[in-house]
Amino acid sequence: MTFDDRDDAGHRLARHLRHLAGQDVVVLALPRSGVPVAAVVARALDAPLDVLVTRTLGVPFQPGVAMGAIGEDGTRVLDEDVVRAVGAGEAELTEVERRERVLLEQALRRYRSARTREPLAGRVALIVDDGAVAPATVQVACRIARARTAARVVVAVPVCADDALATLRRDADQLVVIDRLRQFHVVGEAYADYPLVDDDEVVALLSGSDAVRRVRPLDGEPTATIAVDVDRLRVPGHLTVPVDARGLVVLAAASGSSRFDARQRATARALRAAGLATLVVDLLTPREEIVRDCVFGTDVLATRLAGVVADTRRRDVCRDLPVGVLAEGAAAAAALVVAARRTDVATVVSCDGRPDLVARWLPRVTAPVLLVVGDRDPALADRHRDARAALGGDSRLRVVTGSGRTETTDLAADTPSPLDLPTRPVELAREWFVRTLSRSAAPSAPPLAVAP
Repeated sequence: MTFDDRDDAGHRLARHLRHLAGQDVVVLALPRSGVPVAAVVARALDAPLDVLVTRTLGVPFQPGVAMGAIGEDGTRVLDEDVVRAVGAGEAELTEVERRERVLLEQALRRYRSARTREPLAGRVALIVDDGAVAPATVQVACRIARARTAARVVVAVPVCADDALATLRRDADQLVVIDRLRQFHVVGEAYADYPLVDDDEVVALLSGSDAVRRVRPLDGEPTATIAVDVDRLRVPGHLTVPVDARGLVVLAAASGSSRFDARQRATARALRAAGLATLVVDLLTPREEIVRDCVFGTDVLATRLAGVVADTRRRDVCRDLPVGVLAEGAAAAAALVVAARRTDVATVVSCDGRPDLVARWLPRVTAPVLLVVGDRDPALADRHRDARAALGGDSRLRVVTGSGRTETTDLAADTPSPLDLPTRPVELAREWFVRTLSRSAAPSAPPLAVAP
């Protein structure tokens, strides 16, 4: 770890920016995670704080991987190497950009309700983020600042990936970096504490109504960063075990950085609030997650997930806890394979998963399974109905509808009936794990992981 938290990073970055004190500087944060760092810098330089709103353009089949970015004023930057590697066509790029533009405009309206846009003409634009791995969002910010006729553009980030340094040096008049990301895959690995930053905090900092917070351990709880050696690879994860935990949920993703993802961590927090321990793991490396065959390689994903479950069951802090798995996409398919092979997986929740990829394994699954799917993809919903019928044991299907109602089908009935249940997948998953893990007994001698 390089920094204690974003507050520490902001103070240390400010010391490297003392030469700008007294100049006509505007500190421009990249929301959301860059705002707490930039707020510290702005106070140290006695400069106004503003934001440049950008959005990452995620790979269609792996949204956590950036193939470019967009920003205010219609700005767009593409990483042509990634675009070629994933085979994204113009139609896919257009659709991804359309969706992200909607979200960008929503964020822009909210942030501008707290602070009007700071003029940049003839001033020093100091662009600050909490780190840079993929440079596209910072590139977009630089272009926006130049379009608004800033006199100079300075980029300051606490940590920066080696691959991004050359690009950012070309786009900025000056680049200030404290540490280089030689051994890290994602920005969060450079911080001991890396909590989520939400829109409320951004608005509070922009309006000046709240001090920069002193952040706590990861999501407010002591968390162990672990690495499981399996399949000639180290699978990284974050393990959090509350006092008197009733079970452990492994949140598995076919990704290289989802353990730092806001949505994944919010799900883990909700599970811990219900008395469940969580282990958030990424089954692929950052290089693998941009390769379609790796993302949908259920055999490899299942082998790695089985290794994670086996390792977790051997840890003293988890030894007596029944284990469930929560996953989506191809990782959910891999979870079903692991449940078919191992007797110590007490339950599985698949959210918008791909059970059709592992259809031959479904009849062998005896653990309780909850399948959650949205109704906006009728073809995927139909695959889930087929999977529910093929599953052994106690399986349930929840189809989350746009109206907020949940269509439910169990093994004993062929006619769906609407129930008054929570419709958000995380709430459904939490209720399912509380019920199934509370009644489960952990086996005394878990079997070893089985290679496909």
